[in-house]
Amino acid sequence: MTDLPVSVRTGAPERLSRMIQLPTVSAEIDSRGTAPFENFVALLADLYPLVHERLELERITEFGLLFRWAGVSASAAPVVLMAHYDVVPVDGSDDWTHPPFAGAIENGWVHGRGALDDKGPLLVILEAVENLLEADFTPPRDVYLSFGGNEETYGAAAVAAATTLRERGIVPWLVVDEGGAVVDAPLPFAVGDAAMVGVAEKGVLTLHLSTRGEGGHASAPPSVTAVGRIARAIDRLEPGTFRARTPPAITRMLSVFADRARGRDQTILRTLATFPRLTARIFTTLGGEPAALVRTTVAATMQEGGTAANVLPSQASATLNLRIALGETVAGTVRRVTRRIRDPLVQVTVLESSEPSPESPTDNDQFALIAAALAASYPDAATVPYVMMAATDSRHFHRFAPAVYRFAPLRMTGAQRASIHGVDERVEIASLERGELFHRTLLQRLQ
Repeated sequence: MTDLPVSVRTGAPERLSRMIQLPTVSAEIDSRGTAPFENFVALLADLYPLVHERLELERITEFGLLFRWAGVSASAAPVVLMAHYDVVPVDGSDDWTHPPFAGAIENGWVHGRGALDDKGPLLVILEAVENLLEADFTPPRDVYLSFGGNEETYGAAAVAAATTLRERGIVPWLVVDEGGAVVDAPLPFAVGDAAMVGVAEKGVLTLHLSTRGEGGHASAPPSVTAVGRIARAIDRLEPGTFRARTPPAITRMLSVFADRARGRDQTILRTLATFPRLTARIFTTLGGEPAALVRTTVAATMQEGGTAANVLPSQASATLNLRIALGETVAGTVRRVTRRIRDPLVQVTVLESSEPSPESPTDNDQFALIAAALAASYPDAATVPYVMMAATDSRHFHRFAPAVYRFAPLRMTGAQRASIHGVDERVEIASLERGELFHRTLLQRLQ
């Protein structure tokens, strides 16, 4: 298929800068109010006039935007392109090279909170659509743009958007949300650039552990205090709490890397791709991200108890964040945690939960379309499936849509990936241009 000639607008970095300047911090709505979010929605209308003139816009809850771009065939299953415009809070803004909400543009980069997560990916979607509208392009099937303003606080807008489509009997042909990126050699022995496309994501579970104990003066403590009981419970949840297993997506990932490797490295990768149980054991030994790919992880993130240095607290608690491996369930994970703690005096309460998603296939037309769009925008990068360890809004669509993929078409170094939810978040302007080309190509090559 020959792509339609398109005149690409200039000024994308400046438009992203203006987006970043609005502090749409969903976790701080109670203190900041909703004005930044309303201003952001108004800004989109100003920056993308054709999108707002020719697409139907439906407000889904207070923070959800659902655009419908009518295609040639109303009966064909639609495509859904997703992003979110809320961002996480900033801690230690003095540590930033540029103020986090200044949207500084310098030396070919746009700096600021949200540049990568997720205003940059949102921008390249809108840039592509606006450019195609300027060229009078009409997609062969409907295209929905689903943008949420509370992804960082569990994504109620995306839940509502997915529910809305499902209740209308609309099952998307393809869903693309944030997730993977174009990276350099993401695993040992892997070579070259890789466009990491998430075909599934782990589940999320937040647990609250609580217990009561004898209060009193710290000079005469009992054998087990409330704080000690909670600490012991956490200690029992060591890394081996959950069995390691290699999901099919990781096997496919290793096969792609093996095809690009040479010599000893290729032999190692082929062996790992052939023997999933061996892969699970080796990845577990490596720890860190490789281990997280093959098993459920447990992290104690908060602990409370006590009011003074010399007073025994009568109660103590801790919060655990778990990322549930594919093939496991929320209920089974809770049972496993309870059994490992082995203490009836520690109460385990589920605060929030989301099951692991299904795996989307890689031998279908949808994945081939993504690969074709990547070949046009990042010709040197291999298209590689993998399992996302973080949660995205797309999991709400994956409950009923068969082809859901998680990929932000931006190049990200290791330092950039570390800046997401961290310090000095930034995106390269050249990467924004490639991201626009990815989405433009994907839309033009729809069937």
